[in-house]
Amino acid sequence: MPRKAANSKVGLLMSLGSSTIAVVRTVKQLRRARGTQDKLTAANTVAGLLPLITSALLVLRRLRGRSRQPAR
Repeated sequence: MPRKAANSKVGLLMSLGSSTIAVVRTVKQLRRARGTQDKLTAANTVAGLLPLITSALLVLRRLRGRSRQPAR
């Protein structure tokens, strides 16, 4: 059975999509925490948001790198 490339474009796009959904959900949670004036929940949400943003940026960098490489 042939193996797929580890960084297939479809896989990277799916990863980016799931990261985007997670960021949107976390932003909603942050707004809810700010609305209730719960500083601890807001801080926890911001701390959880940073790795999601980093993950999305890493996937975007991979996608840009793939588009710049010549086709094989």
